[in-house]
Amino acid sequence: MPNLYYTPESVMAIAAHPDDIEFGCAGTIARWLQEGARAAYVLVTSGDVGIAKPDMSKAKAAEIRETETLAAARVVGVDDVTFLRVPDGMVENTMALRKQLVHQIRRFKPEVIITADPTVIFPPTGGINHPDHRAVGLAVVDAVFPASGQPHLFAELADEGFTAHKVRKVYLTARGTGDTYINISHTIDLKIEALRQHASQVGEWEDLDKRIRERTAKLGAGKEMAYAESFRVITVEDDETWEKLQATQQ
Repeated sequence: MPNLYYTPESVMAIAAHPDDIEFGCAGTIARWLQEGARAAYVLVTSGDVGIAKPDMSKAKAAEIRETETLAAARVVGVDDVTFLRVPDGMVENTMALRKQLVHQIRRFKPEVIITADPTVIFPPTGGINHPDHRAVGLAVVDAVFPASGQPHLFAELADEGFTAHKVRKVYLTARGTGDTYINISHTIDLKIEALRQHASQVGEWEDLDKRIRERTAKLGAGKEMAYAESFRVITVEDDETWEKLQATQQ
């Protein structure tokens, strides 16, 4: 299939931890914002076990990492950021989490959702994919279909004003592989600056700029892109169905 590019009207990135969005898709979100899209972030955890210092409490770590996330979001132009505050390292794809995600999807009504690929256990880039990433990815997929678009699921949310909403596409961060590559050559500096805000995670990386440029340049190689981010794209509603949905909502 051709790697067709388009800008969605709105995008919601849902991630397990602070910095997941910046590593995976901040360049793409920055580009879409510059092209007129609306954007929102949902962080399932606050990364409360992500600062491995003996004198660091989980409460303090969560405070630090939420502050870093808000700063990183501002760099690319996102001011709609929600923290669900599920304990870091303990995320499960529960019905309670699904309902929270459906609530957020119905609240913001995104055309596109970006999240982690739940099928990736051993990334092609090496190592083991964090279980929180997998759990969040699966919870998001289950929230997207059929839950968020089915008015008789979590009907109590409609009573609160959060009516059913169908998502057009899900972009799964591909960890080095994928079927769709987004050119972020004009937003690579924003991606790197957003990552710099996560000082608790990358503050000691003197070569952060080099690492990110090399990683994204590798993805763009052979595609006429100086820097790229990659995704596996799942179409939930085809073009014809989406157009009909938009027509009924006007």
